[in-house]
Amino acid sequence: MKRKGARSTKDIPTTILEQLNNGEIETVNLVEWLAVDQQLLLKNLLKQHNRSNYLKPILSRINQLKKQTVNTINEVIGLEIFELTNAHNDKEFLNILSRHKADLVRCWATYTIGKNEQLNIADTLIQLQPFAADHHFGVREISWMVTRKKIIHNLEESIKILTDWTNNEDENIRRFATESTRPRGVWCEHIEELKQHPVFALPILESLKSDTSKYVQDSVGNWLNDASKTQPEFVKNLCLRWENESNTKETKYIIKKALRTLNK
Repeated sequence: MKRKGARSTKDIPTTILEQLNNGEIETVNLVEWLAVDQQLLLKNLLKQHNRSNYLKPILSRINQLKKQTVNTINEVIGLEIFELTNAHNDKEFLNILSRHKADLVRCWATYTIGKNEQLNIADTLIQLQPFAADHHFGVREISWMVTRKKIIHNLEESIKILTDWTNNEDENIRRFATESTRPRGVWCEHIEELKQHPVFALPILESLKSDTSKYVQDSVGNWLNDASKTQPEFVKNLCLRWENESNTKETKYIIKKALRTLNK
């Protein structure tokens, strides 16, 4: 039976929080995800795998953060693990992170790929695809966030690669194609090129205009809603064309979501 998460931090049972901080179980909702003590989880992880020597430099970098949030701490841990494993030629530990049962640990692993400047955009996306397909919502979100900047700097090639992803049988991978390229997005840098020229991403959008997955439909609708704030005519014209070309309930749902700001 699937465990149900608490609705507020104070309602998380002590035993559950201990297991989360020990990396023994996954978080099941955003409340738990935000409640995990990442520094304690890191300490326990490193101790369990005989790498406590990594702890001090990582904590030092966390303490240097001007603003400590779940996302900034998450990123620092991932980046510092990447630097330390490189310095110690410790590929074994990277494999441990990638397959760990704790979702936040797998999130740290995505930074070792997305922020690796030795990898080009094609290799970055290939290596990130298993995380884009992860069963956990947190890992999936972090997987596109960590490569967002690299996508922006290699937009044309990224769109070409991600257009191929829209044909994948896994809805999570298809959804990555739109979520990672949203013109505005959430908690991330905007893509100015797509805010002004959303037509560049049309191959991705066209491929998903009648996707059977509501998870994907929501992402496509949100993508177009983002674009409608800078290029309303593009979005209105595209939705009108889709309305005529694709008379499906899926397309109708996407169009409604896409036009929600314009129809206020």
